Amino acid sequence: MRFGAFFLDRASRALKDPTFTKLVVVFAVSGGGLVAYADSKSDGYESSQVPTKKKVVVLGTGWAGMSFLKTVDSSLYDVQVVSPRNYFAFTPLLPSVTCGTVEPRSIAEPIRNIIRKKKGDIKFWEAECFKIDAKSKKVHCRSNVGTNLDGTGEFEVEYDYLVIAVGARPNTFNTPGVAENCHFLKEIEDAQRIQKAALPNLNEEERRKTLHFIVIGGGPTGVEFAAELHDFVTEDLAKLYPNIQDLVKISLIEAGGHILTMFDKRITEFAEDKFQRDGIDVKTNFKVVKVSDKAITMTNPSTGEISVPYGMAVWSAGIGTRPIILDFMKEIGQAGRRVLATDEWLRVLGCNDVYALGDCGTINQRKVLEDVSAIFQKADRKNSGKLTVKELKVVFDDIFERYPQLELYLKSKHMKDVSDLLKDSDSNPGTESIELDIERLKKALSNVDSQVKMLPPTAQVAAQQGTYLAQCFNKMKERDENPEGPPRIRETGRHRFRPFRYRHLGQFAPLGGEQTAAQLPGDWISIGHSSQWLWYSVYASKQVSWRTRFLVVSDWMRRFIFGRDSSRM
Repeated sequence: MRFGAFFLDRASRALKDPTFTKLVVVFAVSGGGLVAYADSKSDGYESSQVPTKKKVVVLGTGWAGMSFLKTVDSSLYDVQVVSPRNYFAFTPLLPSVTCGTVEPRSIAEPIRNIIRKKKGDIKFWEAECFKIDAKSKKVHCRSNVGTNLDGTGEFEVEYDYLVIAVGARPNTFNTPGVAENCHFLKEIEDAQRIQKAALPNLNEEERRKTLHFIVIGGGPTGVEFAAELHDFVTEDLAKLYPNIQDLVKISLIEAGGHILTMFDKRITEFAEDKFQRDGIDVKTNFKVVKVSDKAITMTNPSTGEISVPYGMAVWSAGIGTRPIILDFMKEIGQAGRRVLATDEWLRVLGCNDVYALGDCGTINQRKVLEDVSAIFQKADRKNSGKLTVKELKVVFDDIFERYPQLELYLKSKHMKDVSDLLKDSDSNPGTESIELDIERLKKALSNVDSQVKMLPPTAQVAAQQGTYLAQCFNKMKERDENPEGPPRIRETGRHRFRPFRYRHLGQFAPLGGEQTAAQLPGDWISIGHSSQWLWYSVYASKQVSWRTRFLVVSDWMRRFIFGRDSSRM
C-alpha cells in the first residue's frame, strides 16, 4: 500500500508540471482495485503563460455539497472534493431503509457518477478532514483507503475558496449511555444496523423486552421511523411470526408537550390520535436522563423518574456540531456558538474565502435596528434630517432584500407597505408628504427584528444553499464588474450578489398505513392517502439521478407486491 501511495504522490506532483507528458500508475488495494491515471500534455507554452484556475475545495458530500457540485461550472475552477463518504445518500428515506421498504443502495448515488458528468475535471479524495487552517488556506485530511510514506494517511490540500458542508452529528445532550446503547438515523450505516437489530430473537425469557422498541425524539424522523416500524410488524412480521403482533410494543418519547411541533397543530393532533389508535405509546413531557443496555431511565413532572426495559432504542432527538467545526470556531473567534455563523451570503464570519452550508452553519441575519441610522441617511438624500413616506418608499425595495424580517413582519401584521407600518406605530395616519424623523422611524421598526428566525436544519435548506452558492461562483467574474445585490448600507456601491433567501416548499410526515400529512406553502394542509401518493411522487422526483429514481420506485413496487425484505445479509 505504501508503494502505491508513493506513486500516487508522484503522479500528483507530475500533474502540476506543465511540461510533463503522461504517466499511468495501476496498483491493487486489498478488497478491490484502484487505478490512478494522470495525463498532461505540453502545448509549447511556458508555465507562467498557462492560466491557473482558482481552487475550490468542498468538504462533504451531503445535500449541500452535492447541490453545489451539480450546479457549479467546474470549467471555471479547479474543484476538489474531500469526504469520507464516496456517495450521496437521500437521507429522507433512511427510515424506509431500516425496515426493508427501500434498499440501501437505492438511495445512494456514487459521487463519481455526479462529477463525471461535469465539464471540467473534478478531483475526489476519499478522506476525512480533521483540521481547517484558515490562515494558510489549507485543510488537513486523513485518507480512508490507504497510507502515505509516513504510514499515517495524512495529507494537506490548499484552497483559494473553501466550502464547508460536513453536516452535523447526532446530539446526545451528554445523556449517559446514549452513544453506547442507542441507534441513530443520520447515515445509511445507521439504517442498516437498525435493520439487523429490529429482527427479533424470540427467546422465551426475553421475548417482551426484546420486542419493546423505543424511539426518542418526536420530530419527523422519529415519527416516521415509529410509523414504518409499526407497518413492518403488522404487515410483514405478523405473517412470518403469527404470535408476534400482540407482543410487540413501540414507544415514542418526546421531551416537549407534543410531537411534530414544527407542523401545523392540525397535523400534530391527527398524528397523536392515529398513533394512539395504532397502539404506539406516545409519551410526551418525558426527558431521558440515562440509557443502559437493559433499560431507559426518564423523568416526568407528574410521575417522577421511571425506568423502562427495552430491546432496541433509536435516538433522533436533535443534531450536534462535529469536532472539526468546534475546533475551527475556536480558531476564528466563534467559540461558544452552536454552529458556524455566516452572513447572508453564506460567508463564514471572521475569515476570508470560507463558506459554510447546511447543518454546520447558520446565517447571522443583521438586525434592522442596528442599521436604522444608516438606512435613514441613505433615504435622506437631501440631508435635511427629515424623511417623507415617499422618500422612504424609494429605498424600501432594497431594504426588503437586505432584511427579510421586515417583509415577514408586514405579512404577519397583514400590512401592505411602509405606510401601513407607520400608521401602526403612530396614531397619526400619515400621508405621502408627512415628514418623519429618525426617532419615529426607530419606533416604526422597533418590533421588526422579532421576525428573525433560524433556518431549520433540513435537507431542503442545505440543497438550496448549495445551489445558490454555486450560482454565485458561476457569476463571480461577471458580478465583480456588474454587481446585482442590494446597496451597501454603511458603504458605497452595491453587494456583488443578492443575499441567500430560503424558499420553503413544504414538508411531509409519513404516519404509516399509507397515510401522510403534508403541509405546503399557503397554509395548505392535507392528511390521508392522497397525500401519501403526493409523497411518493415528490420523493421520486427529488432523486439525484435516474438510476436512484428507478431503484426507489422499483423498491416501492416490490413492497406492494411481495412485502418488505426481512432477510439478514
